[in-house]
Amino acid sequence: MLATLIRTIIIYILVLLTMRLMGKREIGQLQPFELAIAIMIADLASVPMSDTGIPIFNGIIPIIGLLIMQMLISFINMRSLVLRSIISGKPTILIYRGKIDEKSLKKEKITLNELQERLRQNGTFSLGDVEYAILETSGQLTVIQKPEKRTVIPEDLQITPEYEGLPYDLVLDGKVMSDNLQVIGKDYNWLKKQVEKFKIKPEEALIVTYDGKGQIFCQKKE
Repeated sequence: MLATLIRTIIIYILVLLTMRLMGKREIGQLQPFELAIAIMIADLASVPMSDTGIPIFNGIIPIIGLLIMQMLISFINMRSLVLRSIISGKPTILIYRGKIDEKSLKKEKITLNELQERLRQNGTFSLGDVEYAILETSGQLTVIQKPEKRTVIPEDLQITPEYEGLPYDLVLDGKVMSDNLQVIGKDYNWLKKQVEKFKIKPEEALIVTYDGKGQIFCQKKE
């Protein structure tokens, strides 16, 4: 029992490190070769965890091998456009200038109902609103609406919004984020004065944030 627990912890840490080294991607954004490697890693990891009769290195070595393969393929992808198109494929235009490309739909094995569903997931509820729909190599659908159907932005109205900057967490669950205080050029005494306006101490706050406009958001822990 203890051996199974220890093997499980070791394999879990190894898989966690492997997925971390593979990069920060959501499942829906994985390239085909990355998804294949992720599935194989999951399968390889399950065997030595469930069967103590199998040496743990029979699971560790293949996982490390797959990690090396993934890093090698990623390196090739960055270096060669030709090999990148072979390994990862190319984006496919499903709707071009408002017209559905039937050949592309058949090639990618996507039905009209699936196309409409993906458009709705992108916030577009009418085919007549779409100028371009591009199926990315990750399987995600990028939708470009017709100019007259797009959401109005400040630039369209010749308005220049005030710069907002990046918000910083100054306190999280009662813990003061000293590094973030240094980034914005403030110290603990300044933070204490700001939080005292909410009648609490920094250590009593659930969260304190500071945005680019200099506004403070503070909420007390329950």
